Amino acid sequence: MKSLLLLVLISICWADHHSDNYTVDHDRVIHIQAENGPRLLVEAEQTKVFSHRGGNVTLPCKFYRDPTAFGSGTHKIRIKWTKLTSDYLKEVDVFVSMGYHKKAYGGYQGRVFLKGGSDNDASLVIADLTLEDYGRYKCEVIEGLEDDTAVVALDLQGVVFPYFPRLGRYNLNFHEAQQACLDQDAVIASFDQLYAAWRGGLDWCNAGWLSDGSVQYPITKPREPCGGQNTVPGVRNYGFWDKDKSRYDVFCFTSNFNGRFYYLIHPTKLTYDEAVQACLNDGAQIAKVGQIFAAWKLLGYDRCDAGWLADGSVRYPIARPRRRCSPTEAAVRFAGFPDKKHKLYGVYCFRAYN
Repeated sequence: MKSLLLLVLISICWADHHSDNYTVDHDRVIHIQAENGPRLLVEAEQTKVFSHRGGNVTLPCKFYRDPTAFGSGTHKIRIKWTKLTSDYLKEVDVFVSMGYHKKAYGGYQGRVFLKGGSDNDASLVIADLTLEDYGRYKCEVIEGLEDDTAVVALDLQGVVFPYFPRLGRYNLNFHEAQQACLDQDAVIASFDQLYAAWRGGLDWCNAGWLSDGSVQYPITKPREPCGGQNTVPGVRNYGFWDKDKSRYDVFCFTSNFNGRFYYLIHPTKLTYDEAVQACLNDGAQIAKVGQIFAAWKLLGYDRCDAGWLADGSVRYPIARPRRRCSPTEAAVRFAGFPDKKHKLYGVYCFRAYN
């Protein structure tokens, strides 16, 4: 800037000094172009988009080129979409496009394509969203030696729930925790999902694994057994532990489902095996823990009858607190893991839509 100012001053002085020999052209416009400025710019109109499992979503991304640097052709432009991992050190390939060559990777095959709304549109459409699609995506545009990127976060509507198996609390290493969530029609929750759940009122005094390998738990009502009564509310962080040897509970996340969740009307109470068969006889399957939480949180499902679930637990969802049915709060009430031979409960079933 200093050199440019000096040049302008010198030019003015030189013009004044030679005014007899030169005429200043006041209509002339001089364009100064920065030689080292960006010749390719990538932008996302939104840094976060929202959807739900089974839905379709567009991750916005557009690029702007300096035509004097590249010319008018676009056939050399390479568009690459990747998904960032929780540690941000690794990236998972999602989709690559260069001219007529296009390729989708892994579980994204058959579900992703470029929107192509204009010549500079690099937006990615993801169809039939899964729970695993949640996360941060990077749009990278490359032309010649120039490249630029933009990052878009995909958030899913859903519910976070704490989980432990029949063995009891603090019995899952990280890998077992991941599988436990999958078994219940869910995935292991991220910190952002747990934090959002805490802001929504989730209070749970048992530490659980999160997707980044950390162990944390949300407290909205501080008390002595949960970090101390004089502490502030928040998400308590135990830090990162050995994924093979350390054992905790887990926080799972699930979203909308494509099917019907219901309490099976049956003339008698059932053992666990009878409950499984009763759902099969009704053209359904015994419901999973993730499905009862999704029905309760996302559909407002309310039923004051304790019923068997697929993991052998007994629960019931209360969306409208009332006497004898969770009088103080809306919640999925947990009756434990009773003896599977006890003929004391009904059953919740799930019938998937084709």
